[in-house]
Formats: sequence, structure tokens, C-alpha cells
Amino acid sequence: MTRICVFGAGAIGSHLATRLALGGAEVSIVARGPHLEAVRAKGITLRAHDGVKNVRVQAESDPAAIGPVDAVLVTTKVPALPAAARAIAPLLGADTPVAFVTNGIPWWYFLRHGGEMEGRRLTLLDPGGEIERHVGIARTLGGVIYSASAVVEPGVVSSEHADLRLFLGEPDGTISDRARMIADPMQAGGMPTPVVSDIRHRVWGKLMGNLTSGPLCLLSRQDMMTSFADPAVFAAGVRIAEEGAALALAYGHDLATSAEQRIRRSGMIAHKPSILQDLELGRAMEVDALFTVPLQMAAEKGVAMPTFELCARLATLAAAAPGLHRPAVP
Repeated sequence: MTRICVFGAGAIGSHLATRLALGGAEVSIVARGPHLEAVRAKGITLRAHDGVKNVRVQAESDPAAIGPVDAVLVTTKVPALPAAARAIAPLLGADTPVAFVTNGIPWWYFLRHGGEMEGRRLTLLDPGGEIERHVGIARTLGGVIYSASAVVEPGVVSSEHADLRLFLGEPDGTISDRARMIADPMQAGGMPTPVVSDIRHRVWGKLMGNLTSGPLCLLSRQDMMTSFADPAVFAAGVRIAEEGAALALAYGHDLATSAEQRIRRSGMIAHKPSILQDLELGRAMEVDALFTVPLQMAAEKGVAMPTFELCARLATLAAAAPGLHRPAVP
């Protein structure tokens, strides 16, 4: 039986842990606080489109209590990744892969990229190179998740619709057995999990939603359906989607999706983006991965993003006001 640990089991991590357990993996989680205690006492309860599931998993605050596993999924928010990298060592055997299932531009984006951009480091996302030093690109798998989920009470996760997907891929574009090792039980547990050769393309596809709904919903303090019901907000979302598509294309990824169609699809979902959930809950926010680094990448390629830049900078100020984000020094 494959032993898989989910490090940082909040809403997304707990959902994935449940799917892995349903698919036959031996699952452990690293979590904290009331959620951890509830999972220890009653397991994880998942309320999803395919019914209510409950699974029992090993739940710990200290990875050393779990020990080496066959694979690790890191599902913490991006600001917590350096701390996760420092703590992860007890879970790692000689060949244990680590799948980073995160939002925004990933810390490893230019590693094993190939071409003239090969090897560039994104220091805002990996300060001091800690993730690379403690985990390393050799162990790294990329992960892109679509699952509108929330912890509704300790130990209980709600998945808000049936549009579930987890993409896994190697940074060098190969299709690997170690990615399939994670994908197989995930798929068996009800989470469609393609192993892909173009994980960066999937990063850009997911990022488009983050670029549009993230800053606009953060500013409106409303879910996507409510925000995009306003014609002016809808129009701003379309402009941001067009700007984001131009940025993706500048880095070699043609998303080939109508900007208006993308926003109409988002406007049908009554879900608060995770960055707004973080603001409301007083948690560190993924501003750099979702806003700052994309703007830096746009500047480097000469891609104008006036609507996104305005909304992102206002959203960054909103995050900085309660101390949930420390803006980078220019």
C-alpha cells in the first residue's frame, strides 16, 4: 500500500487526503489547531457532490511522528512553504517525491525549464533558497488543483461543486511513475488526476482565475457570483483575463479561451477565492505568487496589464493594512 502524507491539511489538503484514502492509499496528514484535534477524534468528513465521506487518517502536528513515506503532497499556502520545507525532512526517504499543490506562479517555475530562462530563481517565492535547499528540484512535482473547498468546522470540509481536477507533472515535462503513484489512488478516490507533460501550461490556466477573481473579489469582499454580477466588475474581469492571456502567451502558453467566456464561467460560482478567505480569517495571503511575481514577469516581457496592476496594487494594500502581507521593497 502506498504511504502518502499531506503536509498542511487545510481545506484543499484535507480534501485530497480524503480522496487518497478512499482510493486505497495509507494516508497521514500534518495539520494544526482545532482541525487537527477534530481529525484525530473523528476523522475527516468531506461533503462533496458525490456524497458525504468520512475517512480515518494518521493526523500529527510533528512530521517526525509519521516518518518516511512514499510521497508527500504539500498543500500549505505559499507564504508557509519555506517553513514547510524546513520541517519536511522526517517524511523524506531516499526517493520520496514532493508534489507542491499551490496557487500562482510556483517557486520552481524556471528550474528544469529549458531554454534561455533555465535556472532563474524567484526569490520572493523562495526567500534565501530554503525550499530548493531543503527539498530540491530533483524531488519536486508540480501540482495544480481545481477544487472550491472550505473548512466549515474543525474536521469537516465542504467541496462546493463537481468541477474537480488535480494536475500533476514533472518540471522537465516527462511522464513519471512517481507522479502516477500519487495519481492512481487519487483518481480511484474520485478526484480526476491527469499526469501531464505541460504542467506550466496548467499553472497559467489556473492563474487566470486567480488574476481575475482574486483581486476583484478581495476588493468587493464578495464571492465570484456576486462580484461579477455587477457589469463594471464583469468588464474589469474581462480586461484582466485578456491581459493575463497576453502574459501567458509572452511566456509561450496560448490559453485559447475567450476572456468573456472565462469570466461568465467564474460568475456562475458562488465561491470566495482563497485569498479572500485568508483575509477574512486573518491568515498570511498569497499576494506575491498571485500578484507581485506575475507583474514582475509582465514588466520583463513588456506586457501591459493596466487593469490588473491597478486592482492588484489595491488588493495588496488591502492585505498590508491588517498586516497579512509585507510588500516587497522595490
